[in-house]
Amino acid sequence: MDLQSIELRNLEAQDYQELKKSMKSAYLDMDEDYWDSASIKKLIKLFPEGQVCVTVNGEVVGCALSIIVDYKKYGDAHTYKQITAGGSFKTHDDKGDVLYGIEIFVHPKYRGLRLARRLYEARKALCEKLNLKSIIAGGRIPNYQKFQNDLTPRQYIDKVKYKEIYDPTLSFQLANDFHVRKILRNYLPEDARSKGFATLIEWNNVYYEEVSSVINNKTVVRIGLVQWQMRPYNNISELMKHAEYFIDAVSDYQSDFILFPELFNTPLMAEYNHMDAAKAMRELAKSTDPITEAFSKLAVSYNVNIVAGSMPKVEGEHLYNVSYLFRRNGSMEETVKIHPTPSEISSWGMRGGNDLRVFDTDSGKIGILICYDVEFPELSRILASQDMQILFVPFLTDTQNGYNRVKFCAQARAVENECYVAIAGCVGNLPNVNNMDISYAQSAVFTPSDFGFPTNGIQSEATPNSEMIVIADVDLSILGELHEYGSVQNLKDRRTDLYGITFNGKKV
Repeated sequence: MDLQSIELRNLEAQDYQELKKSMKSAYLDMDEDYWDSASIKKLIKLFPEGQVCVTVNGEVVGCALSIIVDYKKYGDAHTYKQITAGGSFKTHDDKGDVLYGIEIFVHPKYRGLRLARRLYEARKALCEKLNLKSIIAGGRIPNYQKFQNDLTPRQYIDKVKYKEIYDPTLSFQLANDFHVRKILRNYLPEDARSKGFATLIEWNNVYYEEVSSVINNKTVVRIGLVQWQMRPYNNISELMKHAEYFIDAVSDYQSDFILFPELFNTPLMAEYNHMDAAKAMRELAKSTDPITEAFSKLAVSYNVNIVAGSMPKVEGEHLYNVSYLFRRNGSMEETVKIHPTPSEISSWGMRGGNDLRVFDTDSGKIGILICYDVEFPELSRILASQDMQILFVPFLTDTQNGYNRVKFCAQARAVENECYVAIAGCVGNLPNVNNMDISYAQSAVFTPSDFGFPTNGIQSEATPNSEMIVIADVDLSILGELHEYGSVQNLKDRRTDLYGITFNGKKV
């Protein structure tokens, strides 16, 4: 074979006769069901960028044809006839979100030259260029006819995936980063070799940026951590003056978030030290409302999202440990610690919350788990299933053993959920408050463990047991690349056919 030149370019109407010759050779099993000239011209006029061909020595030997669709209109149970509107292509929508592949082939004589791979790469580049969510297509499984009596389509696809069976179409698609989204029945009824079945395949564009109503949506996010020194305060005003000092300092670095530790306001319990511990904590809870009101104003005035550690809160007769998110637009949300420690229960009578969710912010999707909660991997996995990008963990530990439990678990959560984890704790002694004698902390920001991240999985960390702030930048955009192309893919590779998580009776 004399290969003088190979070119990838957009298909033109005058290419049709050469295209037809290649089609006839590529689809000997399809009963001359070839593309006609009128359809090709219509596609080129409708969406010229989406019609690509590859030439060898100037001869068209393969092509990839595509349209753009608003995928939610059709869903996963469509047929080829439905997605192409019976060949009229009225389904094409320039404002759609998915690049839909309606044809791809290479002349048999030129297979083995990786020409189909070039066509796939051209589609991927177009998908990224047009900021489309994904590439979706219905894929033939032409070798299925050999196994139809022994294997269901799903069993056949699994065997192809694990390279126990070779399928000329599906094996190639899987090797090019596509995954099977669904099995389609009667997608192409005339496809005898596939017995009418097809795979609904998908390639996700990790660079896709959804048009959002959130202003100033960012990819590189700056996080400030407060390693808070426990010290006496005479009143709420003194405590908040100290908190404002840190907020001011962190905002000077144009930070997007500031994280305070768990129960950072417990120095105010000194006033109630004559009471038993449970009653003193309930008295402290009375300061939560004025503190949250002050934090809400500070978030707006210093233009920073504040995760205000945690504070006690009484609802009805029950006492809870609650963390608050104060957005810089003035809105506020809260989440309750789900697992109080044995000491919190025995000393203060704390109860656990029953809700868990991800919060949307102008700097990404975040989750909050308070101290002990990070030691339960199911919780962060639930948040990861809701596309959490940063997990904030305010904590309070008295010994280095307790701190290490939080630290090691937080690092594990970053790896297994492919997200960033920021932890901030209290340090120092508080001799005049019962049950709050000493605190140990080394606040830090942890990362996944893969290329593009620090080799030790630590973005930044504080000096142990010293009052200070930590400033760290995290890049949310590389999380998407990690999910799809990481050395390992913890989120995608879970064996959900064997195990799963339910929360409040719903499967996650």
